[in-house]
Amino acid sequence: MMQAIYYRAADGSEPVSDYIDTLNPRCQAALDNQIDRLNMLEADDPPLPFPHSSQIEGELRELRCHYGRELYRILYRRSENLFVLLHMLRKTTGAIPEADKRIARERWEDFQARMNAPRRRPPRAAGHDAP
Repeated sequence: MMQAIYYRAADGSEPVSDYIDTLNPRCQAALDNQIDRLNMLEADDPPLPFPHSSQIEGELRELRCHYGRELYRILYRRSENLFVLLHMLRKTTGAIPEADKRIARERWEDFQARMNAPRRRPPRAAGHDAP
């Protein structure tokens, strides 16, 4: 089973979640329903078809969301059994602006670098009875 997760920056912020939190509750519910479509996919399923999702470049995809006449896009990529929600924008132009694609690419590179980093050893207990 696949799972959509919010990209979390090194400082602990979650930009897509933070963006959604600024919207009215009904709009939030509409976006959550669209995100849930990703959670229903199995690992060997193809990507969500158009009009729910479409390819932006390479493996970067957009989750196409709307609330009334407002159009939103969530840029995401797949990492094994996860869909990493990288960046969100309100769509007002025909194509996704290059600046928004760059933000998504940078966040993906950060996500990959931190996920592939060697595990740190936990701190050793201090004191006279420490192992």
